[in-house]
Amino acid sequence: MRKPILIANWKMNGSLHSNQALLVRILAKLRPLRKTIDMAICPPFPYLFQVRDLLGYTGLSLGAQNASVAASGAHTGEVSATMLREMGCRYVLVGHSERRALYHESDRDVAARFRQVLSAGMTPVLCVGETLGEREQGQTMATIERQLQAVIDETGMADLAASVIAYEPVWAIGTGRTATPEQVSETHRTIRQFLDGCQAGAGEALRIVYGGSVKASNAAALFQSPEVDGGLIGGASLQADEFSDIGAALASTLAEADCECDTLD
Repeated sequence: MRKPILIANWKMNGSLHSNQALLVRILAKLRPLRKTIDMAICPPFPYLFQVRDLLGYTGLSLGAQNASVAASGAHTGEVSATMLREMGCRYVLVGHSERRALYHESDRDVAARFRQVLSAGMTPVLCVGETLGEREQGQTMATIERQLQAVIDETGMADLAASVIAYEPVWAIGTGRTATPEQVSETHRTIRQFLDGCQAGAGEALRIVYGGSVKASNAAALFQSPEVDGGLIGGASLQADEFSDIGAALASTLAEADCECDTLD
C-alpha cells in the first residue's frame, strides 16, 4: 500500500520569526500523524538551516524547492543537489509549474534537475500538469506524457519509479478555478496507466499527489480517491490551521479506507 505524503511548498515566503511561529503550531497538530502519513516542508533556500533544526526528530522531512542542473562549477546563484543533501533535505521539487512558466525551464532542464537530485540520494518530486489552453484542446495527457517521457529518456523508468509525482493543473493554481475530484482522479489514473505501459506495475507503485490549490474545504473530497496519494500544498501551507486540517483530512481518508477493508474482511 502506498503511504500518503503531504508536502508544504512555502514558495518565496517567510521570515525567521514567522517560520518559527508557523512550525511550532504545525508540529503540535501534525506530529501525531507522522506514522500515518509522510510530511515534508520545503522552505526558501535561506531558511533550510532554520527549518531543519526546528524539524529535528519530529518525523517531518526537510525539502527544497529546486536544484541546479549542474553538480558544481561556475553557476552563480544556483544551488546544487549535493548542497541540499548536505543540508539534510530528503525531497526536492523539480519542474514546478512556476519554474516552467516564469523561468522557462524546459522538459530537458527538468529532467537534468531530476537526475541531479537522484544522484545526490534524495527523492525528486516531479511536477507535471497542463495549462487551461491545453486542457480545453484535449491535450492534458499529451502534455503530461511529454513531461514524463523527458525524465524517462534522461534517467530510465526505474529512476522515475523512485520519485513522487505531483499533478498540478496550471489552470487551477491561484486562478479561482478548481479541478473536480473526478477530474483529478481520472488524470491520476491515466498517469498510472501510462507508466504501467512503460514498465509493468510502475504506475501502481508510484505515489502521485495533487497540487492544484488544495484547501481544508476541498481536501477530504480530493483525498477520497484511491488514486490520490496526498497533496503538494502552496499557499495553504503558510496557514497553520489550514495546513493542519489538510493533513488531518488526508489521515482520516486513510483511516476510512482501513475501516472499509475491515468491513470487507
